[in-house]
Amino acid sequence: MEHSPAMQASSALTLRVEGMDCGGCERKVESALGRLEGIEQVQASSVTGSVKIVPASQGSPNHETIERTLDELGYRVVPGDQRHQASDSPAPWWQTAKGRLVLVTGGLLALAFILRMTFPALGNWPFVAATVVGLVPIIKGAWGALKMRNPFTIEMLMSIAALGALAIDAAAEAAVVVFLFAVGELLEGVAASRARRSISALADLAPSTARLIDEQGTREVSASSLTPGQRVMIRPGDRVPCDGRILAGTSELDESPVNGESVPRTRSVDDEVLAGTVNLNAALEVEVTRGAEDNTIARVIRLVEEAQAAKAPVARFIDRFAYYYMPAVVGLALLMAVVPPLASSMAWSESIYRALALLLIACPCALVISTPAAIAAGLSAGARRGLLIKGGAVLEQLGKLRLVALDKTGTLTVGAPRVTDVADWTGEHGEHEVLRLAAAMEQDSSHPIARAILEHAQQQGLTLPRVSESRAVAGRGIAARVEGRELGLVPPHHLLDRGLLDDRQSEQVNALEEAGKSLAVLMEGERPLGLIAVRDEPRADAREGLAALSRLGVQAVMLSGDNVRTARAIGDSLGIEAHGKLMPEDKARHIRDWQAAGRGPIGKVGDGINDAPALASADVGIAMGGGTDVALETADAALLKNRVTGIAELIDLSRATLNNVKTNVALALGLKAIFLATTALGFTGMWIAVMADTGATVLVTLNAMRLLGYRFSPNNASSSSR
Repeated sequence: MEHSPAMQASSALTLRVEGMDCGGCERKVESALGRLEGIEQVQASSVTGSVKIVPASQGSPNHETIERTLDELGYRVVPGDQRHQASDSPAPWWQTAKGRLVLVTGGLLALAFILRMTFPALGNWPFVAATVVGLVPIIKGAWGALKMRNPFTIEMLMSIAALGALAIDAAAEAAVVVFLFAVGELLEGVAASRARRSISALADLAPSTARLIDEQGTREVSASSLTPGQRVMIRPGDRVPCDGRILAGTSELDESPVNGESVPRTRSVDDEVLAGTVNLNAALEVEVTRGAEDNTIARVIRLVEEAQAAKAPVARFIDRFAYYYMPAVVGLALLMAVVPPLASSMAWSESIYRALALLLIACPCALVISTPAAIAAGLSAGARRGLLIKGGAVLEQLGKLRLVALDKTGTLTVGAPRVTDVADWTGEHGEHEVLRLAAAMEQDSSHPIARAILEHAQQQGLTLPRVSESRAVAGRGIAARVEGRELGLVPPHHLLDRGLLDDRQSEQVNALEEAGKSLAVLMEGERPLGLIAVRDEPRADAREGLAALSRLGVQAVMLSGDNVRTARAIGDSLGIEAHGKLMPEDKARHIRDWQAAGRGPIGKVGDGINDAPALASADVGIAMGGGTDVALETADAALLKNRVTGIAELIDLSRATLNNVKTNVALALGLKAIFLATTALGFTGMWIAVMADTGATVLVTLNAMRLLGYRFSPNNASSSSR
């Protein structure tokens, strides 16, 4: 992530602040608070409506001074007990400060027009009064920023333009300008609020109450009061109120609210459940494993808010551009006001009017909001679909990936071996008998192959006999007495070495091992009875996900710690390049070699633990985690839905977001270029200038909000820009 270490310090103070709706607001807040004593670093985010303050190593910031400074700038700190309400249930626009300003200035403007038509003798005084009343909060904000040594703000430009218009007897236009400015500010606030609600709505996924089981029976309590170790009852149709572990019951759970997975999944005893999922058809008793402040929903919200607060490189460039652009525009307007009357016969009133209009059209609101609005919407859209992206820089880089290296076990494959073949070599009892006897011998083993054989036997509905004298034979499998017979389960290479397999059996063993399968031969004494083959099979969506990557123009390569033959077999079945028998440092070396060869940018997909060196070496690390701590905290991005198609979805979302940013910047700069020229030439007036600026802001905001409805279709993924 892009936050500096200081920003991640536990001592950082985070405030919720009302009224910050654009990049200009962020710069004002950061500039003003950054000069206060006891503050080392400030990070303001209009997207999340928050200000993060890192105290200096010596001394601490004064909270009253911080709140007073923000108030002078026109912003209000939301008290702690009102934060949830302010985030999840914002007031209607007409009850906000900006909404009230629109109503007041609009009413005064309409009244001024009525008075001038009814009492012409009043002249421009009704418009002067409307302008002055509407300017009060604007001038207050400009003065507050000026006291903090930040003169180049939108409020300052608006104040100069409106007061200048009054000075040259353009009071009607000044009143219209103030009203349109208020409307533009309101629209920015509404758009920012909508972006915040798209994330804060995630909090509504977790129910507010839970049915706690204790010594008193079952009673309803606040879900926020749950602590690890407590037990809750979740009825059919209820939302799960916590992250937990099932103690009793089996039911299907709809996990789509959390990870976007459309197919319900069956969960039983000892399985994990996530807050916000929906229990469909049977009661469950669940042990709480995480408190409300640390459950999956809370961590997703926290992660996305931090990601939205982190600026993408293109956003940082726009901010730097705006920093120098504002003084340049003021200088240009000053030249526009002074040079034409001195160099030509243009009247001073006309040159000043054009200069003031130039100031208004040049306001960088649309340009500054164009990038963060799109980035925030993209991050929000991803989070709601189980795609967690840690910041704008990662979102940008994802769209540039040209090669993705994927782990095998648990990423391209299911992560647990399954029985693929059962053979009866005697022809006496059939495959079910071979499976029944082998499963009986594996009943007490926790080995992955043993679990696969047992699970397959259960699926076939087999009843397992009792086993006695079970023992492990070092390096040679296991042996036991089953129904009076001395049996063993042995790796086939021991039998091949001793010549105990005939040609037909040896050919079958070689063919199955060539396909990357692990084998166990059922023996009675030295007589082979049959064979069981297991393999960690590809995920159901692996081929679909790899095909989607190919359509996006991204090459996929498999890096595996498994043996070369197994890795190659899985790679061949999926149609991708595969490398096996790799230690973690070998995977990282492959990625560095590809980067040096110019095959990047490169993404690495893995589980976030044993792939840590490779994840760190890649340009973007992506964790397949199903909502685990590793998936949320280790890599640059995480796939909650735990599907291979999610990788292509991440890349496609990134490209859609970057295309949206490019469109927004083109709209903002294009409209400004057109109206700067027409204003300088005198074709458009002051109120047209403000309408153009406000219109551009609305257009880029609405365009960015389109990303909230982003949908991905693997079959329609395309490498071309959308």
